[in-house]
Amino acid sequence: MRRRFGLVTRLSLRFAGLVVSSTVIALGLARWLGPTWQAGLLTLAILVPVALAFARTQLQPLLAMLRALSGTVISYRDGDFSHGLHWERDDEIGDLVKAHNDLGRVLREQRQGLAERELLLDTMVQNTPVAMLLVGHAGNVVFGNLAARQLLHGGRRIEGQDLDRLLLRAFGSLREAYARGGDGLFTVQPAKGSDAEDEIYHLARRQFTLNGQRHELLLLRHLTAELRRQEVQTWKKVIRVLSHELNNSLAPAASLARSGAELLRRGQPERLPEIFRTIEERTSHLQGFIEGYARFAKLPTPRLEDVAWDTLVGSLQAQVPFQLVGALPAEPVRADAGQVEQALLNLLKNAHESGSPPSDIALAVRRAGDALAIDVMDRGSGMTEVVMSQALVPFYSTKRSGTGLGLALAREIAEAHGGRIVLANRDGGGLVVSLVLPA
Repeated sequence: MRRRFGLVTRLSLRFAGLVVSSTVIALGLARWLGPTWQAGLLTLAILVPVALAFARTQLQPLLAMLRALSGTVISYRDGDFSHGLHWERDDEIGDLVKAHNDLGRVLREQRQGLAERELLLDTMVQNTPVAMLLVGHAGNVVFGNLAARQLLHGGRRIEGQDLDRLLLRAFGSLREAYARGGDGLFTVQPAKGSDAEDEIYHLARRQFTLNGQRHELLLLRHLTAELRRQEVQTWKKVIRVLSHELNNSLAPAASLARSGAELLRRGQPERLPEIFRTIEERTSHLQGFIEGYARFAKLPTPRLEDVAWDTLVGSLQAQVPFQLVGALPAEPVRADAGQVEQALLNLLKNAHESGSPPSDIALAVRRAGDALAIDVMDRGSGMTEVVMSQALVPFYSTKRSGTGLGLALAREIAEAHGGRIVLANRDGGGLVVSLVLPA
């Protein structure tokens, strides 16, 4: 194996070879030239080794600095920017050392800035109320913040765990929402006997490529408090609408009643039939208006009975067209037939108003764990995240003439039966709204 010599060693060997050759030549010339030349050549033989030793002494600091530069470059490559160099002389090597030290300072500052930004980002992500999970291509959890750990694993770390196993221990409604694919709403019901209300969450899913591999980001946002706040604002708006409508109907009726009384006092009853008709029209309009809102505000307690699926579906098909997907369960469902029919009728009408072709509107009944899900599916425009987060709020509607009661009433009926409403955008476009009832 060939040995690699250092620069000083190579220079020394070359100088030594030169000295030996010069000495041999000098001795040969001295024997031929005589005593005077012998003395000069002897002096030359002595000065050359001394010059060689002096040159080695002068080169040693330079070579030491080159070795130090090589070492710090290796440290920079390994991510260690803490090393610096010192050179006392004001020369080209000093300029090189200064540039090297400046580079190390800049790298240290950049690394510190990156570390601070990473710490800030981690603090924000860990303390956000939105549960965040990053899932690798193999289905393992790469990252989960504090909210995700609390929601799925009792506050314990979930990195490295299989997502499917985590979901097996999670809420059934979350497993169902994840299995559907795409974004969607799901409801977490409290434990039996608890006075707590249902908790509503929004699931958002985004896929991207990281280091050449497919990853998926899951965001679980708690909407219960936001929905309650929106409901309060909506009820205030409804009260203003009701007050306006009452004033628009009662004020003219009161004025007409006073006019009729005055005409009767004067003995002029000819205009009374017209006045009475106007009063009747205004009161009928007001009655219809109030009854529409009362149906939602005063939902009666469900009267549970065994309802045959073919009877329920047949009644719906007589009122609105849709395709039945799959077979119906043989066992009847325990429910209030009128209320469930009204809820499904609202969902089917919404599907027809979504812009979907009528032939793509379908209904399917399936088992979802310990519950039964009735899916109403369309191929309309689906829902944006903003619309989906408010879709279950009473009186919220994106349609010009919509009352905003269809989904809200379906939700009230589902919850009165101990069930829930689940919304999700479909792959390929459209929406699926599931009315989930206890089996």
